[in-house]
Amino acid sequence: MQDIVNSKKMENGIVVFWEEKGEKKNESFNYAELVDMKINALDLLDRPKSYKVDKAAHRIISKK
Repeated sequence: MQDIVNSKKMENGIVVFWEEKGEKKNESFNYAELVDMKINALDLLDRPKSYKVDKAAHRIISKK
């Protein structure tokens, strides 16, 4: 699981960015996926560093 360092609003969802082995990686999530994971899209955009991404499972979780 990787710490999200940035997020960006896209046409039909949000793309999240993280650092992996010195390289910037990204993955996109549509709004339906975020709702299913109980992720607040506005909070993810405002405070991306409060979340982690599990690329293998295509999931985002809150650090809390």
